[in-house]
Amino acid sequence: MAFPLRALCTLILCCLAAGSGAAVPELAQPAWAQLSEQQRRILAPLAPEWDAMEAYRRKKWLGIASRYHAMKPDEQQRMQSRMRDWAKLAPEERRQAREKYKTLQNVSPEQRASLRSNWEDYKALPDAEKKRLQAEAVRRPPKSTLPPARPAHQQLRQQIRP
Repeated sequence: MAFPLRALCTLILCCLAAGSGAAVPELAQPAWAQLSEQQRRILAPLAPEWDAMEAYRRKKWLGIASRYHAMKPDEQQRMQSRMRDWAKLAPEERRQAREKYKTLQNVSPEQRASLRSNWEDYKALPDAEKKRLQAEAVRRPPKSTLPPARPAHQQLRQQIRP
């Protein structure tokens, strides 16, 4: 029976750590019940999913909670609002948001300024216009990142040629 690569790597790392006398770092993060009252109050929007969350995500949120009291009141409110919005998203919507965030990290400062300006313009629109634009975006097919398809006759030629 073959070990999956991940299991094999984990086994090797554990053996190396045990043989060297070094302690294996604890990757687990506290369960919701183990958080302090202050942490639970700050992270309350994430309570329903906290115990199912990956350890590295818990660690990220705990880091945010530790900086919470250094934030200005308006920053605290914005962070709480964003956390509530994040908690409402479905897993697929979160994945898409993470991908979009990674993409935006690679755009030029000029492009970022243009996007920010467009976003400010959108936020200034009346609610009825925002709803109209949202409905229009749903009807429009998403932009494909795939190259355009070749005409069928070119595909057939390639299949026929030796």
